[in-house]
Amino acid sequence: MALEIEWSRKADKKINKILEYLQEKWGANVTRTFVRKVYDFLDLVVEFPEMGTLEDKRKNIRGFTVVRQINIFYRIKGTKIILLNFFDNRQNPNRKRF
Repeated sequence: MALEIEWSRKADKKINKILEYLQEKWGANVTRTFVRKVYDFLDLVVEFPEMGTLEDKRKNIRGFTVVRQINIFYRIKGTKIILLNFFDNRQNPNRKRF
């Protein structure tokens, strides 16, 4: 049974910032490629929710590297996959926030 995706406000804001940056600095083709990779991941994760690395066992938070620079953090809760955040891997890893 496939799960449904739910976006947190934080994830929604972060993806919009990333898309604005990509569009401004790299153009439409790079932006489209990134969006395609995110949605390819979402298509897979609804079928295989535990494919991401367990980042925080206590909170059941998983992470997945969509592109080298960006990780997606999510949580499985009942019949939903809740997207928590997009993290730029070029930032200080101590600032990693789910």
